[in-house]
Amino acid sequence: MNAVWIDEAPATADATAPSPANSMKIERETHKLEKRLCRQVGQAIVDYNMIEEGDKVMVCVSGGKDSYALLDILLKLKARAPIHFDIVAVNLDQKQPGFPEEVLPKYLSELGVDFHIENQDTYSIVKRVIPEGKTTCGLCSRLRRGILYRVADELGATKVALGHHRDDMLQTFFLNMFFAGKLKSMPPKLVSDDGKHVVIRPLAYVSEKDTIRWAQHREFPIIPCTLCGSQENLQRKQVGEMLREWDRKYPGRVENMFTALQNVVPSHLLDGTRHDFKGLKATGVADDEGDKAFDPPSFDLLSQAPAALRIAQG
Repeated sequence: MNAVWIDEAPATADATAPSPANSMKIERETHKLEKRLCRQVGQAIVDYNMIEEGDKVMVCVSGGKDSYALLDILLKLKARAPIHFDIVAVNLDQKQPGFPEEVLPKYLSELGVDFHIENQDTYSIVKRVIPEGKTTCGLCSRLRRGILYRVADELGATKVALGHHRDDMLQTFFLNMFFAGKLKSMPPKLVSDDGKHVVIRPLAYVSEKDTIRWAQHREFPIIPCTLCGSQENLQRKQVGEMLREWDRKYPGRVENMFTALQNVVPSHLLDGTRHDFKGLKATGVADDEGDKAFDPPSFDLLSQAPAALRIAQG
């Protein structure tokens, strides 16, 4: 049953139709991209049991490339999923000056998906409370989260789907390590602080490069954010550029780092709350997984890579 989630989607165009060579190449690459996105999202759903029979999934659509891609791929998977679930798209109109409020209702109506537009002037609150030049993300995020959880209750949504992708998760990991002193990232699935909502991130295995390409292909009506999108000195932007530079210079490094988030070894870190270092004693029993204290470290990651890495590279 699970295989249906990650099976390759049927071709959307006739590859035998006559066309210029370049157009054919673009068409083939776009079809490969669509299959990869469906496969990666489907695999994440299966791996973390994100969507279950009878779920009503509230997809938060901001007007950015990632949330558009999330909604688009979930609708494709819904048509051939092994279970029944419903989708409702929700946008929070935060009353930012110049926000084109007609764009999303028009797009969602043409798409034929159920949707709800929530109008709340959080922009004025953020601008009033946060001093000029300071980061607005923290307050904006808290306000937005509270409103969206309330809307989820009102709509009867059982899952709240966010458009964070693999690169967002890695950026969060490094931000926490650099600035908060924690090994912590964005989980693919979590329960909200109030214990009432399950939040999922179906794009967990998807790279930002692919959401950019898909948005260009699908010609989503992108709406820029005049709050977070206008802050050029954000630490997240700096970390994002660091990851992109590594990806350019050292192909495969980003994939290996993401794989590392799925292969945590508490006994080889320093957190005594996660591993009983104080109570550790020699047992006299050999352990193939134990520490080879005097051996050089081995970094043959690809030979040990789990399915998620193979999916990310496919």
